[in-house]
Amino acid sequence: MSGEWIVKVLEDLTNSFGPAGYEKEVLSKAKSYMQAYADEIMSDKLGSLAFVKKGGSERPRVLLAGHVDEVGFVVSGINDQGFLAFAPLGGWFDQVLLSTRVIVRTQKGDLNGVIAAKPPHLIPPEEAGKVITKDNMFIDIGASSADEARNMGVRVGDPVVPCSFFTLMKGGEIAMGKAFDDRVGATIAMEVVRRLRTEGVQHPNTVYSAATVMEEVGLRGATTIASLVDPDVAIVLEVDIAGDVPGIPPGQAQTKIGKGPSIVAMDATMIPNQNLKNLAIRVAEENNIPYQLSLVARGGTDAGRIHIHKVGCPSLVIGVPTRHIHSAASIMSLSDVRNAVRLVLEMVKRLDEETVKKLTEW
Repeated sequence: MSGEWIVKVLEDLTNSFGPAGYEKEVLSKAKSYMQAYADEIMSDKLGSLAFVKKGGSERPRVLLAGHVDEVGFVVSGINDQGFLAFAPLGGWFDQVLLSTRVIVRTQKGDLNGVIAAKPPHLIPPEEAGKVITKDNMFIDIGASSADEARNMGVRVGDPVVPCSFFTLMKGGEIAMGKAFDDRVGATIAMEVVRRLRTEGVQHPNTVYSAATVMEEVGLRGATTIASLVDPDVAIVLEVDIAGDVPGIPPGQAQTKIGKGPSIVAMDATMIPNQNLKNLAIRVAEENNIPYQLSLVARGGTDAGRIHIHKVGCPSLVIGVPTRHIHSAASIMSLSDVRNAVRLVLEMVKRLDEETVKKLTEW
C-alpha cells in the first residue's frame, strides 16, 4: 500500500543520522529505496541526488526538491574534564536544547551524550531567571578528562544530532520525531516518482525528484541541484510552521496540522510564480484535496535559490504543517503528507510544455 511505503521511508530517513554536511547515511538509504523506481539516478558534487522519471517528453523538466540535512551540531572543543563544546549546524532556539540526548558520530563509532549546563541548584539567585544560552552549555558523554574523550574517538569537527526516534500517535494519525524538516519533503518527492512508476501514470514531462544537501546552512544543495537538472519549473516540498499551538495569533502562522498541505504565498527568500500558485490552488479544488494558504515572514527554503537559477525558474513551495520544528521532537499529521503527495502528483500530470510556457507569460 502507498501509505505503508511512505511511512516506512519517512521513519527510516528521519531516524537516520544526517546533519548539514554529513548527509551520507540518509542519501544512501534514499538511493536504495529509489533504485527500483527511477529511470536514472544523478548526483551533483555536493552529494545531492536526483531520481529521474521520464515521461512523454524530455522537457519541461519538473524539479521536485526536498532537503535531507537536519539541524545538528559539530564538536568545537574538548575541555580538561572531557566535556564537549559544540557549535550549531543550522538554527537552534537555546531553550529547546537543555537535557536533549544526542549522538556524537566519531571515528570509532557513535557515542551517546546529553546537552547540559551548570546544575540549577548551584546557580546564584540573580542568574536563575535568565535564559541559559548555548555557549554556556556542553555535551556530557560520560568522560572524565580530555584524554579519555579523545580515546573514545572524539575530535573537533565530529557531527552531532539529537537522539530521537520516529513515533506514531493517535492510532497512526500523528507522527513525532526529529528531522521532519525536511526529510518529509524528500520523502514526498520520492513517493511521487514511485507512484508515477507503479501506477503507470502518464505525465508530459521529465520529473526529477531531488534529495538536496546543506539547506540548513544556506541553501547550498539547491544551487548545485538546479545547475545539474536545469529545471523549467520547480516544486519545493517542505515543512511549514504550524500555528495551532498556544500563544500564536492567526496572522503569524496560518496553518494547522491535519487540515491539508500548505501552498506558500510568500516567504523571506521567495515570492512564488503566481500562475504556478494559482494552478496548485485550482488543482487542489478540482480534486477535493484539502489545502491551506500560508505566509512565512521569516525563513526560507531551497526555492530561494532554485527560482533564480539562470534567467529564472517558476517555483512554488508546498508544505506540511509541523509543530516544534528545529527541535528533537516535531509533530505532524500523516494525512497532510498523503494529501501533499496527491496534490503534487496531480500537478505533475498537468505540467506540459504549453502550461509551463504560460507560467511566465505576463
